[in-house]
Amino acid sequence: MAFADCVCICVYFSARWRVWTSIPPRPEESTTFGRSLMSDNSVTFADLNLPETILQAITEMGYEVPTAIQQQAIPHLVEGRDVVGVAQTGTGKTAAFALPMLGHVDPDVREVQALVLAPTRELAMQGAEAIETFASKTGGLDVVAVYGGTSYGPQLGALKNGAQVVVGTPGRVMDLIERGALKLETVRYFVLDEADEMLRMGFAEDVETIAAGLPEERISALFSATMPATIRNVAQTHLKDPVEVTVSRQASTVDTITQTFAVVPMRHKIGALARVLATTNADAALVFVRTRATAEELSLELTARGVMTAALSGDVQQKDREKLVERLRSGTIDVLVATDVAARGLDVERIGLVVNFDVPREIDTYVHRIGRTGRAGREGTALTFVTPKERTRLRRIEKVTGARMTEVDLPTPAQVSSLRAQRVIDQAIERFGVGRLHVYDEVLATFKEAQGESESPLSTEDLVLALLALAVRDPGPQANDEPEFLTAKFDDGGRERGSRAGRERGERGERGERRRESRKPTFEGTGTTYRIEVGRRDGVSPGHIVGAITGEGGIAGSQLGKIDIFPSFSLVELQHELDESTRRRIGRARVAGRTLNISEDRGPGHRPAGGFNDDDPEFRKYRADRKFGDDRRKLKSSARGDHGTDRRASRGFRHDDRADRGFGGRSERRGGRFNDRFADRGARRPSRDSDRW
Repeated sequence: MAFADCVCICVYFSARWRVWTSIPPRPEESTTFGRSLMSDNSVTFADLNLPETILQAITEMGYEVPTAIQQQAIPHLVEGRDVVGVAQTGTGKTAAFALPMLGHVDPDVREVQALVLAPTRELAMQGAEAIETFASKTGGLDVVAVYGGTSYGPQLGALKNGAQVVVGTPGRVMDLIERGALKLETVRYFVLDEADEMLRMGFAEDVETIAAGLPEERISALFSATMPATIRNVAQTHLKDPVEVTVSRQASTVDTITQTFAVVPMRHKIGALARVLATTNADAALVFVRTRATAEELSLELTARGVMTAALSGDVQQKDREKLVERLRSGTIDVLVATDVAARGLDVERIGLVVNFDVPREIDTYVHRIGRTGRAGREGTALTFVTPKERTRLRRIEKVTGARMTEVDLPTPAQVSSLRAQRVIDQAIERFGVGRLHVYDEVLATFKEAQGESESPLSTEDLVLALLALAVRDPGPQANDEPEFLTAKFDDGGRERGSRAGRERGERGERGERRRESRKPTFEGTGTTYRIEVGRRDGVSPGHIVGAITGEGGIAGSQLGKIDIFPSFSLVELQHELDESTRRRIGRARVAGRTLNISEDRGPGHRPAGGFNDDDPEFRKYRADRKFGDDRRKLKSSARGDHGTDRRASRGFRHDDRADRGFGGRSERRGGRFNDRFADRGARRPSRDSDRW
């Protein structure tokens, strides 16, 4: 989860009808704080007294203006005040508590300092990923998500290694506390996220137990969409004189906008966007992206494809921004690629199409984006590109906005060419009415004369068709090499729905070989080997790596070769070398809570076949941690101490009571009866040729 860039309006605050009558406002804040609740577009994250490393991280993500809940909650949490936030999902709550939290966490201290409770596994994972992104410029800070339904191993390992931030569900947090793996006495920052949902799911007792075990001296934040009595009781018991921040969701019903989506794998988004822009009837289009870098890259790509495009991001000065908007308004350019911050307040009537190149992280961001079209009573269309794995995020947007998005087919190359040709014909008809075509009579006569002498003459109709193809920049036969995804629907799992032709509904068809977990090369020849910074210690499997690379990079599984997983990193062989854009997308992907940070492997000179180099500090540290050979045995012996002897003695067992074991093998020492029993079992076992198999 990241922050929403659409600030919420219609915010109401009054001490007379505060929902939390049991938490009175401080006298000195009751009036000034009430006025400040209205969101201010002039406020930036730089105004909120956040650490420089955090500002660097969120600036790289393309965010500058905080949402209403962030503007109101962050300053109090930075100062060390407890906060109660009343806000709906999608208003940017995660950043509201996470950004100030990171300022209170010491990365040099390897112990749990912050605990965030979330009601579901999905929210815990999203929260941990967001916090890890915010902390990307803060060295030495580790975040771990803990939740049920998965192995304890990686979670226990992260806690043992000193993760400072824990985001988890109440049930798994309780389990880890009871195991002694999670210590609460060092927690200095505590957050209850989606508190009403957490209590609705029956976690009230666990939350009470966890909160009661926390130190008295701490900063606490509670966020909830509603204010039932149980939430009031929790806050009154476990928060100290909290500041309450109430934010209402912006109205999200836009009747004049047709909301649609198309399933597009990551690698085909640019081509799909070019086709959409080539066939739209809208006067102008606004394309939203998440970051400045993407805005610049996409603008260059579209310009190279003949689309009049400009990029608008936070780097653009105000005077240049005004010029770009005026060019869009006047029709000098037809497409503007923009980040959310840069497009804030953009009002151009001729924008008839808004394209979400990426699914917005926050629901309010989605509402703000599509609101740039359908203005002044005009109709507009919003199209959102989703990868096959992002369908669930659409359902969440639909649930909150109350609007149903319709899946649409993307235009094929043939449709693009046909529409362009029709436009050229319409322009030709208009041009015919202008006159002055006689100057071309001689050119046409020369053409007819030449064709009369040719062995394969072209008719006038053939000439017209060829001229149309040139006018619409038809690439020729290669235009038929369109990806299958452009003409196939996807099911909920992101797989293309194959045709059932040739088989009945009940038939399953012939199955291929079952895919094995181990990854062997699926292509012939030698590919390029890349290193990713996740390994066995992170609980990663080949399937995780394959999913991340194919999903984020848009690479077919058949192009992946051998995968070797080492303790702290992995090596992946790819059939083709990655371009810079694809490498960046894959590098930003997360597996097991860690970014892949993919880079080309430098070969055996840097890393031997085993995956390590004796001169590598990481390898020396790994060897030291493992305690190879005698050191490892001494470590185990030291850890055991005399406990084993004490236990045996307490049961009345003494070594001198043991009979002489002799010098035979183990089976000989166990005696003939043991051997006979297994011999009989082997004799009774049926052969594969018998009827019992």
